[in-house]
Amino acid sequence: MTASSGFPDEFLWGAATSAYQIEGSPLADGAGESNWHRFSHTPGRTLNGDTGDVACDHYRRYAEDVELMTWLGLNAYRFSLAWGRILPEGRGPVNRKGLDFYARLIDRLLERGIQPLVTLYHWDLPAALDERGGWLNPEIVDWFADYAGVAFRAFGDRVPMWTTLNEPWVVCDAGYLHGVHAPGHRSLAEAAVAARHLLCAHGAAVRAYGGERTGRIGVVVNLAPKDPATGAPEDLAASVRADAYMNRQYLDPILLGRSPDLLPEMFGDAWTPFRPEDLKLIRQPIDFLGINYYKRGITKFDPSVPIERAIRVPDPRATHTELGWDVFPQGLTDILKWVTQRYGRIPLYVTENGAAFYDPPVADNGTIDDPLRVDYLHRHLHAVIDAIDEGADVRGYFAWSLFDNYEWSHGFSKRFGIVHVDYDTQKRTPKKSARFYADVIRANALTLS
Repeated sequence: MTASSGFPDEFLWGAATSAYQIEGSPLADGAGESNWHRFSHTPGRTLNGDTGDVACDHYRRYAEDVELMTWLGLNAYRFSLAWGRILPEGRGPVNRKGLDFYARLIDRLLERGIQPLVTLYHWDLPAALDERGGWLNPEIVDWFADYAGVAFRAFGDRVPMWTTLNEPWVVCDAGYLHGVHAPGHRSLAEAAVAARHLLCAHGAAVRAYGGERTGRIGVVVNLAPKDPATGAPEDLAASVRADAYMNRQYLDPILLGRSPDLLPEMFGDAWTPFRPEDLKLIRQPIDFLGINYYKRGITKFDPSVPIERAIRVPDPRATHTELGWDVFPQGLTDILKWVTQRYGRIPLYVTENGAAFYDPPVADNGTIDDPLRVDYLHRHLHAVIDAIDEGADVRGYFAWSLFDNYEWSHGFSKRFGIVHVDYDTQKRTPKKSARFYADVIRANALTLS
């Protein structure tokens, strides 16, 4: 016997991508280099030396890709702009051909009844700005606001939803603290500075949108419940620090106008208190919050780890993705409820949710059977329904990712897509997870066995 559990009317059903991960042609038509272009071309930085030079060739195949979105039944598509396509030097003269590419994409989406949700920054910083200090230079707050203004003026009449930043925590933790992402630095002090400037840049972009506002604007953060590995006091304390570092470091200033009390002790000498004017800038009113959820954080004390003094340990009883992440749908319900309880009933969108499981490089007989991903989507969509039933104002869900793509320092070794990509031929093949997702979208409901 089966039952059907429906989603709210006007629910946004989408999929998400980012520019450097799918577009390819990173220097085409006058585009400027990004920090990720340089990072990926630096020997030893990425698996097998993989780069985004071709990726999914979306820059040339966008029309074909929009037809796939139409086949899926998407009514929304989240993608990012490559800052350097629009402003090759990061500031100054605008590259008209870069604007034209995104205009064509947006127009094609609208023709198919697909709402664009545009992210201004998904990790690919113009290399010219990186040379000037990147997120360590306080001037980047104004650089980012100016770039945002160019995008708002160019596309604001057609783009109803914007997000400023994608996962600022990852930008700092992976890029400035541990060095596994561009720009590849390893500095506690730099991580603190970059976090401050990202927050201020977010606020400056929201403020810039105020004069152009015809739609809605928010920010995207990656969140994970932090549960202690044991009942030992040191593990309990570690889980609180991990929560402050990942979940509250950005949301508290944006939504509450203050920083978590634990951060000065956690960052030590690297910490500088926020000025009142900074907190005022950061706490610009936003219209919604995007939440990316992939895994839980079972947390164990480890004094060797900077800031958190904690490590994440796997649950041996859980299914794990190709990246070693626990599959834990309840965590999505918990995070959506936690945000609502802590920050109020703000409109929420699950802007990324998905899993890397093994898929073959070639689609045999024109199909890819991915039962683990189907199960993942089914269970996490059920988690969204549970959160809605318990009071969270969730208004949309975006599967990560529409395509198998360039997974940053992991290169092309991890496949997150619901559409398979043969990287040698660029052939797209919808996986069974895509067909499952299309059925859910068509029904606006999840059939529960």
